[in-house]
Amino acid sequence: MPRKPRKKIKLKTHRGAAKRFKITSTGKIMRMHSGKRHLLGTKKPKRQRRLLKQIQVTPGDAAKIRLQLPYGLP
Repeated sequence: MPRKPRKKIKLKTHRGAAKRFKITSTGKIMRMHSGKRHLLGTKKPKRQRRLLKQIQVTPGDAAKIRLQLPYGLP
């Protein structure tokens, strides 16, 4: 009796990484700045505006994050 070919198992997305990182259409991984949760009265408005924007993840960390997001998230 011939064996059935095995299907590849589906990879699971790391849910913590999915909430923290976004992959752009060009493939860059973006993250938010830290330091925008509390003690905002001591931070200058210009600094607070800068912290609101997203920044690209460093290339060394991007490889690890790609493993956690196997199918990419738009």
